[in-house]
Amino acid sequence: MRDQAEREQVNFWRDPALRDLELLHAHYVTHTFAPHTHEEYAIGVIERGAERFMYRHTQHTAPAGSVVVINPGEVHTGEAVLASGWSYRMLYPAASLLHDAARNIGGSARDIPFFPAPIVDDPPLAGMLLRLHAALEANVVPLERESRLLWVLAQLVARHADARPQWRQAPVVPQAVQRARDYLHAHAAEPVTLNELAAHAGLSPFHLLRTFHAAVGMAPHAYLTQVRVAQAKALLRSGRGIAQVAALTGFTDQSHLTRHFKRIVGVAPGRFARAARG
Repeated sequence: MRDQAEREQVNFWRDPALRDLELLHAHYVTHTFAPHTHEEYAIGVIERGAERFMYRHTQHTAPAGSVVVINPGEVHTGEAVLASGWSYRMLYPAASLLHDAARNIGGSARDIPFFPAPIVDDPPLAGMLLRLHAALEANVVPLERESRLLWVLAQLVARHADARPQWRQAPVVPQAVQRARDYLHAHAAEPVTLNELAAHAGLSPFHLLRTFHAAVGMAPHAYLTQVRVAQAKALLRSGRGIAQVAALTGFTDQSHLTRHFKRIVGVAPGRFARAARG
């Protein structure tokens, strides 16, 4: 039992920029959660194994790939089903974040959303949650963190809340999209936030996400990465060093630039620079 307990791993952190969002990435084997509640929602995905928990006077078992949603203030427990334990990624968003997500979808929301099913079988949503959580754990740029969180919470409300708001039409506003694109080009090396980008475009953050993707074919944070890589290519052609280029284009370090550069260009910055000089 001691060897199993030593294999347990826990990473817990908080993101002050996302209304003090708390996050947990853990693998538990012998640990069991006593009955407890959260002021926030508890939302996550079982990565491996299975978790058994009591919730609203009923025992539930969440298998790998399932989405778990616990409403604020509800007593619940948690323990492993299998001897090998379970791994999951959880986030604990404030009720106001879910309320805003519901309002963004339907235009008005008097109450915070309620989710009647604590276990949801929705592979696309599970994938979105996993990518969101991994991005938050990797501490990606603010624009990506905020965009992914807002979009995933909206999807959760629209798909699984008891009172599901109808998606409002979000017409593409070409002038607003162009203002957003121009802003990203002009401030590519800066930690642009979703709120400041939306304010510059003259749209709400959620409307900007929808209309930008419809017009451009990618989210604003993905477009920002494209802009940064394009600027990096120009600087590498001019003979700048890779570390200097990373700093000038807003990447955290040389490895961060290399990862995104190779994913978009197909070769590493060093090879690109050598070919440009040749």
